[in-house]
Amino acid sequence: MGKRRGGLSGVSRFLQQSAEPSGPPESDIRPAKKRKTSDAGAVSVPAEYSDSGYIKAYDATGMVPRYEHASHVPEHLKKYFAQRMRFLSLYESGCLLDEEGWYSITPELVADRIAERCRCDTILDAFCGVGGNAIAFAKTCERVIALDISPTRLALARHNAQIYGVADRIEFILTDYISFANAYLAIHSASPRKIDVVFLSPPWGGPSYLAGDTRPSSPTKPESPVEGEATHPTYTLASIQPIHGADLFHLSRRITPNIAYYLPRNTQLDEIGALLSDPDKKEQVEVEEEWMGSKLKALTCYFGGLADGQGELFDS
Repeated sequence: MGKRRGGLSGVSRFLQQSAEPSGPPESDIRPAKKRKTSDAGAVSVPAEYSDSGYIKAYDATGMVPRYEHASHVPEHLKKYFAQRMRFLSLYESGCLLDEEGWYSITPELVADRIAERCRCDTILDAFCGVGGNAIAFAKTCERVIALDISPTRLALARHNAQIYGVADRIEFILTDYISFANAYLAIHSASPRKIDVVFLSPPWGGPSYLAGDTRPSSPTKPESPVEGEATHPTYTLASIQPIHGADLFHLSRRITPNIAYYLPRNTQLDEIGALLSDPDKKEQVEVEEEWMGSKLKALTCYFGGLADGQGELFDS
């Protein structure tokens, strides 16, 4: 697989349930409505803003420690602090992360790439954390619904979104995704609030995901080594939280066929391919490798109309 050193490169491959997977169609016929042409950077200012454009109630300063120098950072977080500008380019303007946020946030360039692929009217960020992806989605989508079970992380996400000037595009909801999804499915036929895309970046089990399956006593097998990368055992979807990663996917597909699934770089590809369980369908999953410089950071798996060449599935 190729990669572009010194920058961000997304390398994609396609998985299909048929015996002989075919390549993607030559043209992407994704509906025109997904090609949003307005300038998302021109954010309108809500009436409740002060003259300076800042809502004090959104300021979460003091909720978590804010590190300004490496000497103040706990030893186990120093390698993440060193990458703070990759995580949030406006970190020096006052962005905040809790401990989980430091090791779970999507690097900003990767988040922006995913957001470009997920352009739509309404996107659901099912596990928003401290807001890295939600902020990126607010630049390309008309409306973002951001969920998290932690009131602290949700407050930090809104705080960070305000620094980026996109807080008014995001609806922050304190809830767990499973409950939200089930409630939405119970009423969605009577509700005009259609969700076009679901973005899944669930807990991977902490930094230990590189050790493979995070469940006790579960066997792992080594993945094929990538040049310049350390070899890690493969990660299984059974380690996804709060439910098995396959169950999480199938629940989300009841909301929309368009899923972007952000997974560890050592996830088993056969498990990803097996998520498309209908052999009669010719749908493929596009697996994009997310590189930062010379390092593979994660995989983003695009389903439905998000996969390149499958735009006709966007509204199916």
